[in-house]
This record gives sequence, C-alpha cells and structure tokens, in this order.
Amino acid sequence: MAEQHDQANSRTLARELALKLLYVSDLSKPDQQDQQLRDVLEVERPPAAVADLAGEISRGVRETRDELDEVIQQVAVNWQVSRMPVIDRAILRMGVYELLYMHDVPPKVTINEAVELAKKYSTEKSGAFVNGVLDKIFQTRCPEKV
Repeated sequence: MAEQHDQANSRTLARELALKLLYVSDLSKPDQQDQQLRDVLEVERPPAAVADLAGEISRGVRETRDELDEVIQQVAVNWQVSRMPVIDRAILRMGVYELLYMHDVPPKVTINEAVELAKKYSTEKSGAFVNGVLDKIFQTRCPEKV
C-alpha cells in the first residue's frame, strides 16, 4: 500500500515538474530551451525517477504539441489555444497527452491531477475550465475507456 502511495506521489511530483518544464519551454526562444530546462532541473533537484517521468511527459508534449493543440481547439469553444494563459495551456497539453498516449494512467486520475495543478498554479476558474476541456476530450476521444 505504501509503495502504491509513493508511486502516485512520484507521478504527482513528476507532473508538477513537467508543468514547470513546459511552462519554461513555452516562454523560451527555441535556442534557449535546452539550457532553460537544465536550469529548472538544477533548481528543483528532483529524485531520478521523478525527473525521468517529468522528462518523458514534457518531451512527449513538445513532440506532439501541434496535434495536442488541435485536439484542445476542437473542444475549447470560443477559446484560441494561442490566447490561453501559458500555464493553462501547458496543463491542458499535458492532460491531453496523458489521455491519448499514456495508457497506464487511469483517465480520471489524469483529469483530477490536471485540475489540481490548475487550482494550485492558475486562477480560481482554471480548475473548472481544465476539467471541462479534458472531460470532453476524454468522452469524445477515449470511448474505449469510458
């Protein structure tokens, strides 16, 4: 039981670190991204397992960003992905990436963790916004998991 809790806690920490990495990379010039990411890891000094998972998530999001943005745009009615707050956009991209590509994570956990990140790092209304967008994507893009 304790091992399961540690694993869940490590995933939560990895998501939080991945969010920081995605936030920094979204605000950095392409030629500065690698150094910025190294700087974040140096400041945070996460355990190796957390750093590895955060790296996996942030790389996956960066590699599939155009596709993720398209999926988000299809359900975020009256919102342009490019005009969303940087932190909300990073949380949504991460959540959609997990829903579509990380099949070992239960979708409800992905959505709940994204909502918690939005509540912690963004505005009062961001949690509900993130929940609505990710739930709609889950319902329409992941019917086999519903």
